[in-house]
Amino acid sequence: MLTRLRRRSTRATATAAALTATLALGALASAPATAAAKAPSKPVTCTAATTKVTVQKVNRPLNHLLLTATNTGNKPCYAYGAPVLRFDDAQAATFVLQDSVPQAVVTLEPGQSAYAAIGTESPEGTHGYQAHELGVLFSNRAMDGSVGGWARPKLPKGGVYVDSSAFVTYWQTNPADALVW
Repeated sequence: MLTRLRRRSTRATATAAALTATLALGALASAPATAAAKAPSKPVTCTAATTKVTVQKVNRPLNHLLLTATNTGNKPCYAYGAPVLRFDDAQAATFVLQDSVPQAVVTLEPGQSAYAAIGTESPEGTHGYQAHELGVLFSNRAMDGSVGGWARPKLPKGGVYVDSSAFVTYWQTNPADALVW
């Protein structure tokens, strides 16, 4: 008698579990479309159109600027490699400091920022001049070209002195890591 009661109880439990699962699947299938809208978005490559780029002078290290790119879009974006910089009408892009490669590509959720340091001059530099404009491009995934148009952050008032020793770091997740270089 006890064995029959256990079998009935087990069957009832199994039937209830199957019914619950069926109802849950039915509820998911009939869920409103807004549930899908809350799913995480696939990241895109950061560009000037999806970020706000700013530049500021820092006290330390000397002769450095901090470049900040903040994701203003509604999807996460990847800040690949290093920013491509051009001061005024320079013929070539600013040298990228290869020692500054981070451990991973910097991913920016909406509202988050990436940082790169810009070294503007050194005693070893030559051909210095006062730059008044800065153009910034974002690197593509292969890091062999750029994507999107130029971002044009304002340089500090009066411009910035740059010479042949100028460099830019790779994008970093925080300002301290960028300014180590």
